[in-house]
Order: sequence, then structure tokens, then C-alpha cells
Amino acid sequence: MRLVVRTFSELCITVGALIVLFVAYVLYWTGVQAASASAGQIDTLQRAWTETPLPTALPTAAPTAPEAAPYAPGKGIAVMYVPRLGRDWKWPVLQGTGVDTLKKGLGHYAGTARLGATGNFAVAGHRRTHGDPFKDFPRLRAGDPIVLTDGTTWFTYRVDRAPYRTVPTDVGVIDPVPAKSGFDGPGRYLTLTTCEPEWGSSHRLVVWAHLDATLPVADGRPQALDS
Repeated sequence: MRLVVRTFSELCITVGALIVLFVAYVLYWTGVQAASASAGQIDTLQRAWTETPLPTALPTAAPTAPEAAPYAPGKGIAVMYVPRLGRDWKWPVLQGTGVDTLKKGLGHYAGTARLGATGNFAVAGHRRTHGDPFKDFPRLRAGDPIVLTDGTTWFTYRVDRAPYRTVPTDVGVIDPVPAKSGFDGPGRYLTLTTCEPEWGSSHRLVVWAHLDATLPVADGRPQALDS
């Protein structure tokens, strides 16, 4: 009997230790890895941008898929700033929404519009783990700015409504004109999606925004980032 009790106790201690290690991995180590990976992605983008001369004016028309090379899967395409989520909140946006991609930053849904173009530039991000980029997603409100840059242009979008809760199968939230968004026709839109509840994935939270302003990077930072 003593042997059974001792063996059971040791098993409980071992299982407990494994649980503690797993929680530490989920809560801490994935965040460390994500911070390093996202910083590396931003550094890579910024180096590439400094090696490319900045235009002195915006093009007369936003680029569309047929006129520009498609985004390369897994590669960084922009940097996003959301002042409501923190003064220092800054994450890279990479092409694709695969598991490995979302460990490095936010992911652009393949098949949705290019940044700043007519259509819906849709982006996904983790609510928890891997840096918790969208941990405070529910704080977003109508009028909040969401600013992105591709190294040549600043794109300032404005949130149109508080986060909308839906199910994972509701793929229409990233349509060119999402039915539940309140948009009444084609435009230059942004969609952000993340998991709901905070530590689960049974639902999704969605925020829709419209393009409010553009500014050449050569002209400085947009006011939305300095206010």
C-alpha cells in the first residue's frame, strides 16, 4: 500500500510539474518568441524600405492586384499601429494566416485586398499567446485610428463600430463589402479578426474600419500617431 501511495504521489507531482511548465510556456515563452520574431520582421521591413527611394507624391490611383506583384506568402508587407491598444503597440503584418505566420505577427488573409486598395484588407491576430497582440481587442471603439505603413505611405483607417461577435464559420466578415459591417457599397476597408473568448476560440471578434487618410512617409508621421 505504501508503494502504491508513493507511486501515485510521485505521478501527481510529475503531472503537476508538467502542467506548470506548459502554462509557463504558453504564458511566457511563446510571448518571448513572438517578441523576437515580430521585432525581426519589422527590422527586415525597415531595412528594405530604407534601401528603396521614397516617392515624393502618392500615386493617382491605389494599386490593385493585377498591377502589382502578389504578396509573398509568409513575408512582411506592412507595420500596424493601434494607439487604443497601447502607445508602443506595433506589430508586423505578414502575408497569410497559417500557424507559423501568426507566431511572428499579424496575418493578412490571402485573397483579400491589398493595403490601401479598393476592397477589404483583412488581418488576423492572436488574442492570447504568441505575444497577445489582440489581448485588448474589445477596447476598440468607433472612431479609433488604425494606422499602417508599407514604407512609402501611411494609411489611417477609422473604426466604424465596436467589435462584432460571430462564429468561426462566418467567413463573410472578410468579404469586399461585409454584410454586417454597415458599409453600403465598395470602398477601401480594413477588417481585424481575433478569437473570442480571451482564452478560447469558439467565437470570433471582428472590427471593421474605413480608409480615412493617406500620407507619404516622406511627409512625416500621421497626426493619429502623435495625438
